[in-house]
Amino acid sequence: MTDDVFRALADPTRRRILDELTERDGQTLFEICARLVSKHGLGLTRQAISQHLGVLESAGLIRTRREGRYKFHDLHTQPLEHIVTRWLRPDPPEDTP
Repeated sequence: MTDDVFRALADPTRRRILDELTERDGQTLFEICARLVSKHGLGLTRQAISQHLGVLESAGLIRTRREGRYKFHDLHTQPLEHIVTRWLRPDPPEDTP
């Protein structure tokens, strides 16, 4: 799973998608595309963005939910938390006199 997360984070477009979901969670594909164009000048097709979302979902970084005919994308940070805690060590005990 960790390899999938690193692979997903290696692409700058996918990182921008995660940034947008951090700023406003629960967006549709249309909303994500619009924000990427207006804020970052990325003129990618909806199909290209959809493929990026698929990679992020496979890595466990986003989850999708359907409400009627709409599909919403939500940020899921647990894989990132796992990576961060993997290499963090607890603070060493302070020397007490």
